[in-house]
Amino acid sequence: MMAINVIVGFDGSPAAAAAIDVGAALFPQARVWITHLWTPPFASESLRRRLWTGAAELNAFIAAIEREGEAEARRLADRGVRLARTAGWNAEPLVRRAYGGEGLYFAQLAQELDADLVLVGSRGLGGAQAVLGSVSDMVVHYTPRPVLVVPHPLLSAEQAALESGPALIGWDGSPGAEAALAATQELFPGRDLAIVCVDGADIPSPSGSLPQSGGITLDRLDVASGSGTPGRAVAEALSACGRSRDASVLVVGSRGRSAAREILMGSVAMATLHHAHRPVMVVPRPDQERE
Repeated sequence: MMAINVIVGFDGSPAAAAAIDVGAALFPQARVWITHLWTPPFASESLRRRLWTGAAELNAFIAAIEREGEAEARRLADRGVRLARTAGWNAEPLVRRAYGGEGLYFAQLAQELDADLVLVGSRGLGGAQAVLGSVSDMVVHYTPRPVLVVPHPLLSAEQAALESGPALIGWDGSPGAEAALAATQELFPGRDLAIVCVDGADIPSPSGSLPQSGGITLDRLDVASGSGTPGRAVAEALSACGRSRDASVLVVGSRGRSAAREILMGSVAMATLHHAHRPVMVVPRPDQERE
């Protein structure tokens, strides 16, 4: 398996730790940066309470927060590196000071480090909570590289599928779907592919962009009409297909950066992120990719 460059967002949560385990299983030869973004107020609440000595010493308090907050951030990143190395990854820490906008900052880092993939954990929030408060959502919207989002927790069958399960790609014939297929071929060489056609799309021709190695299955997805947006209906059908085929990862293309536009249009990519119970890789549309 080829070596790829992976940026992992790590905040010390169980979801972030689980993402490291999944990433190491899918990409064992990767070069990895365990990344912690050091954001205001630059220290945990418990540290701030210990450091507070009263308003009269405000300057000293601020200086102490800066000092101890940075030390805390580096310890956290080092903890993630230890987890990654235990999982078999060649990993190093990357701590950056940021002032909010983690999604935008990860997009910048992906370009700066020439990353092939950004990996983040998701805490399994659904509905409005996921839309309004998820860092992983913002990373997906703004990062011009493939983003793999790992839900937490995974069941034992979903964990077992990581080793040899196929990568299932949602196909609708769009440029985004073409980009998703190309990224899957690049990042999962030799892994079986399950290409599932949705929205009445034609099945791609074997003489076209399909890989020439590894097992390939081509099928149509029966999307049942019902309540909710069309995007959610497709996402639920993709998730069900992933379960039936023991897929290691679901792959979908993204059509735009605007969070409001994606939400209002019932994006298949965002709906899959919120409702699938296995890793989801979202691939940006071609004009967002590196040149």
